[in-house]
Amino acid sequence: MSVLGEAPRPYATLLAKGEDRKQRILEVAERLVSRYGWRNTSLAQIAKEAGVSPAGLLHHFESKDQLLNAVLDARDADDDTHADRSGDLFTEICRVAERFSRAPELVGTFSVLLIENIASDAPLHDRLLKRQRAGVDIVAGLIRRAQDAGVYRQDFDPATKAVEILAFVNGMETAWLLDPSIPLVEVFKGYAETLARDFEPVDRSTT
Repeated sequence: MSVLGEAPRPYATLLAKGEDRKQRILEVAERLVSRYGWRNTSLAQIAKEAGVSPAGLLHHFESKDQLLNAVLDARDADDDTHADRSGDLFTEICRVAERFSRAPELVGTFSVLLIENIASDAPLHDRLLKRQRAGVDIVAGLIRRAQDAGVYRQDFDPATKAVEILAFVNGMETAWLLDPSIPLVEVFKGYAETLARDFEPVDRSTT
């Protein structure tokens, strides 16, 4: 109950402030992790950069592992928002280049997390492995449906080609972190065009 004459604080405003603070913590975590790596970034550093107390950070994220997963959630949410998993494969490959200018911190953070969680006992290893396999299934599904429709030639394995495509994307992210001057749009477009030529069915009537 509010004191007589004192307007109650709107609950929606409190929620909004809490969400803003949580988002700020996430953005700082992404920036520091992409710069220093997860193992060399402490919760105290993140709290200080975000302008909150350690207790304030722990109010939103109960542990370092929880914050680590939230950072990866942000990358997954960006993919979910901007990718069309039922669309044209070559168009989607070209669109990946947009991520580098749209969310550069997510690119750096993901690459660092991937490298730091290669070991089977690392905190994100199982999640990243599951994510990789799901990505292969999605890309292979796009290829397989196009093969069934006669759009792509059928004499190659969709899953094998999907692994190659994802390896290209991950490799380009690492290369860009090392050299941000890489002409990403041209590189992704060129790769997609090469795949399109490679996937094109052979016209037996002309051979």
